Amino acid sequence: MLHATADEVRRFPANLVNSNRRYCAMMRLPVPATIAVALSLLSAAAAPVAGTEFTPILPLAPPTIVGNSEAVPGGAWEVTHLIDGQLQTEYASAGKGVETHVDFDFGRPVALAGFKHIDRNDPATARSARLVFSQQPDFSSQVGSVDVKHTDQRSGITLVTFPAVTARYVRWQVTEINAPGHGCIGGKEIGFFTTAAPDPLPSRDLVIIRPEQILLPRDGQQVQVVTITIDHRYAERAEASLEVDGLAPIPLELRLGKETREVTLPAVQADAPLHAILKVENQEAARSQVLRQPVRPWTVYLLPHSHIDIGYTAIQPDVERKQIINLKTAMRLARQTAGYPENARFRWNAEVMWPIECYLRRAAPEERQALLDAIKAGQIGLDGLYANMLTGLCRPEELMRMMDYGLEVSRQCGIPLESAMISDVPGYAWGTAVAMAHAGVKYFSFGPNWFGRMGYTMATWQDKPFYWETPDGRHRVLCWCPRTGYALGHVIGDGPALEGYLPGYLTERVEEGYGYDITHLRWTVHGDNGPPDEKLSDVVKKWNEEHVFPKLIIATTATAFREFEKRYGAELPVFRGDYTPYWEDGAASSALETALNRDSAERLVQAETLWAMLYPNRLRFNDFYEAWRNVLLYNEHTWGAYNSVSDPDLPFVRNQWRIKHSFAVDADRQSRELLAEAVYSPGIAISKSDNNGETIAVYNTNSWPRTDLVMLPRELWSAGDRVEDLSGDAVPSQRLSNGELAFLATDVPPLAGKTFVVKPGDRPTTTHLQVDGSTLAGADLTAKMDGQTGGIASLRSRRLDAELVDQKAATAVNDYFYLLGNDLKNLQRNGPAKISVKEAGPLVASLLIESDAPGCNHLSREVRLIDGLDRVDIINRVDKKAVREKEGVHFGFGFAVPDAQVRLDVGWAVIRPNEDQIPASCRNWFSVQRFVDVSNANYGVTLATLDAPMVEIGQITGRLIGSPSDPTEYLFSNPKAWMDRALESPTIYSFVMNNHWGTNYRADQEGLVEFRYSIRPHGAYSPLEAVRFGVQCSQPLLATIASEPASTEPRLTVMPAGVIVTSLRPSREGKAMIARLYGASGRAEQATIRWAAPVPKAVWVSDLSERPLQAVAETVDVPAWGVVTLRADLPE
Repeated sequence: MLHATADEVRRFPANLVNSNRRYCAMMRLPVPATIAVALSLLSAAAAPVAGTEFTPILPLAPPTIVGNSEAVPGGAWEVTHLIDGQLQTEYASAGKGVETHVDFDFGRPVALAGFKHIDRNDPATARSARLVFSQQPDFSSQVGSVDVKHTDQRSGITLVTFPAVTARYVRWQVTEINAPGHGCIGGKEIGFFTTAAPDPLPSRDLVIIRPEQILLPRDGQQVQVVTITIDHRYAERAEASLEVDGLAPIPLELRLGKETREVTLPAVQADAPLHAILKVENQEAARSQVLRQPVRPWTVYLLPHSHIDIGYTAIQPDVERKQIINLKTAMRLARQTAGYPENARFRWNAEVMWPIECYLRRAAPEERQALLDAIKAGQIGLDGLYANMLTGLCRPEELMRMMDYGLEVSRQCGIPLESAMISDVPGYAWGTAVAMAHAGVKYFSFGPNWFGRMGYTMATWQDKPFYWETPDGRHRVLCWCPRTGYALGHVIGDGPALEGYLPGYLTERVEEGYGYDITHLRWTVHGDNGPPDEKLSDVVKKWNEEHVFPKLIIATTATAFREFEKRYGAELPVFRGDYTPYWEDGAASSALETALNRDSAERLVQAETLWAMLYPNRLRFNDFYEAWRNVLLYNEHTWGAYNSVSDPDLPFVRNQWRIKHSFAVDADRQSRELLAEAVYSPGIAISKSDNNGETIAVYNTNSWPRTDLVMLPRELWSAGDRVEDLSGDAVPSQRLSNGELAFLATDVPPLAGKTFVVKPGDRPTTTHLQVDGSTLAGADLTAKMDGQTGGIASLRSRRLDAELVDQKAATAVNDYFYLLGNDLKNLQRNGPAKISVKEAGPLVASLLIESDAPGCNHLSREVRLIDGLDRVDIINRVDKKAVREKEGVHFGFGFAVPDAQVRLDVGWAVIRPNEDQIPASCRNWFSVQRFVDVSNANYGVTLATLDAPMVEIGQITGRLIGSPSDPTEYLFSNPKAWMDRALESPTIYSFVMNNHWGTNYRADQEGLVEFRYSIRPHGAYSPLEAVRFGVQCSQPLLATIASEPASTEPRLTVMPAGVIVTSLRPSREGKAMIARLYGASGRAEQATIRWAAPVPKAVWVSDLSERPLQAVAETVDVPAWGVVTLRADLPE
């Protein structure tokens, strides 16, 4: 039996395994009959012999893997992980169990004398295996085999030696597994060894001294723990002694592998050298020296919580039940430990507000009060985000609404909402900081997934706290990512495992230059959606009784961060910019629902504004809350089951997706109903006017005048094609080919309406539009289609005297691209285009481009000009085939804007890639809210993307398959899997569909999906114009049949124009109106607000709580890119 210590694992950067635990590796003694030559065990298994020579066991260079059992699909568990030197990656066979095998090729025959295997950190472990040696890649003939007894433990290390066998090929064949049902066998690493000529002494041995940051009380003194590891690199055992300064010699028996001893030495107050000498037969074999540093007065805050996946591990209703039980368990543990020392009393962090809401919705009155009391007492910590959100998908107002429920519970409990947590998700839109600051949240514990699809996140931010400054520069949120993100307990085990983890963790903090004596660790155990750790309080109590430092404290997020900030806040770095998210690309696996949800969020903003304009005292708050809740639940990070890609047809998988899908569908329905109820309520309800026509009220929910196209459904507006304003003047109108009536509503006043009449009669026919074959022309813009591809080959602006399509780019404008896999050599385009005239004017002219396309049943693209508007509208309809091979769909926009600066609307901020991103941001793709602008000093274009949030810059860079964890991993023509700098290019790709993930997201999608875009050429870049254009593309003018003319007086007017109103709604209690102002000009402004009747009796600066905070006199300061919320109290 050979011994390998778990410290061998702990020395790797992952620092994962209890250093006090010893694992065994055993080789079966009987020599298999299949060995062609006589074999005998090396003398490592024999007792030490004086005067013997020592045979070195040397690692071989990693071989090539030439065969293996199929890996778990998705790319996260590839067989190459066995030889990548990364302990955070694993190979897992696709449930093959004892059929699991891996074939290795050394390139030439080599002498093999040893084998090492580090098992998966998973219940699926190997119990035994056979090594088969051959000179043939098909193993048709063998030169030997060895049976190996594995440690059969999570992350266990198996290390065996055997008489040298010369072979080119080796097969590792699993022969026995831990337990049925856990067949995804594999490992973290596999290595092989050879021998060398014997040495007279084991002079290749290493002595590794590690003074730990652990201080113990001992006989009235304080002593420091020092671990000394002996790495014996020889087959033979040996009697030895270890001589350490200040201690008597320590006798040892050297065996192949590593052995760790712990010693204690009197604490030092200043740096002091420490020596250790390894002697064999009274001769020095190895020595080492380190500088021992004083132990720092550490405080380690432990933040217990459950990582909340709404789905994934179980169907959503089951997760809800589990999380309710978790809250009940946490309250029980808090009661049971109430008599413990303060620091060991159990506390629980909600992580997010969804489980608290689920509990309170279903609790009996006494249970409800028990939870609220626990929150008031600090036993349950409030963390303000509604769920673990994909913030890059969230519309600006949606980011604010994700704080609503936390603020409501905070109000009920009479305590401030100070902290937020997010888990699993790497990267957060800059607007997240805005929303947190606007809710009063000062502290943000982010614990990303520690190995999957997170780019440089963990390497950059683990244990590196910083302040994240909002775009307006007025607020900062303290952000801190703990070691191993949220998953430490998943990796090392429950409470007792902390005892082995902490020494190495704190020593590594010192070695890495960590400059603070306070740190924090997330504590989740037993997997995602797991229960509280019932052992934790006892472990902490015992630890604190036995240790001087570190001191452990079970805490809420707010408590830990508040104490850290008191001591170190002045020392922390400050970062400004978008922390561009990584996981939002998965939402393109359900492009239809993602588009629906984007529309629903915008529609809810418009519906609330319309209610505030028309019925300020009558908001249906509960109905709006439920609609916003569904919007949020769709953008929560759990898309489906853990096996959504590997087993997409299982009922378990399909049922989870059915519920997830319903969030988007229900939000769409609810938002439509709430909008319809506003526009069809008594007072403006459907009724005929007496002028032989129909009276139309058109409402503008934005705070600036609008001129735009209004579309009236055929089934409601059939009285005629002539549209007049109230002066009787005809306005441009046109009956479209689908029966809709379109007209141009000009100068609709802000936050008010304008009235039109639809009647029979002639309509204006004067137009600037021309349609000729494959060309559309208007007063300013001319668009020419490519007859083969159907893309816009030329887009010319007479006003700018500029061609806006780059003829040398890899894409024209609105070109279709389809990529199977991730190699750009396989990039495909659509088939030959058929171009026809769809709308011939005079108001709307459009061309329809139809074609076959890879991945689709059919592709159609409509390109449209509107007389009187300065934009090109695009409507792409993809009739998708269900494809489970990894695929991506992209539309390219190759703009001709030399020396361009790209700007992206990310929600409450407009960023320049690279310049306005904090370190470790994603640069392979970007999450966009409403627009991308591409401009130089003289002119540019603004591209509004209504349905698809993801864009790429310069080339198709959204092609990461599975879960690449190493940022420097090679990916075909891209030098790194994760880019550390975005390309500088005026070419934009809209990344609309993919199934690239190996888990969670959808394996395929099918059916008709629409992707809409608008392109507006402009002169020099104007932040205000770009923001307005993006908003008005997503928030159309609203039309309804009316019984009386719409009021043309704006509900409120804000000056100057650079300050816009992004939302207006009745307050929760119905006694005020809440207006959100945004400094969209990029300049600090003093805003003047004028209200229409009923004039508010008082106006206050507020925040997301809607409380009156500061009285408003004549003006309001609105900082550049700042958000200001006003509360206007209505008269009685």
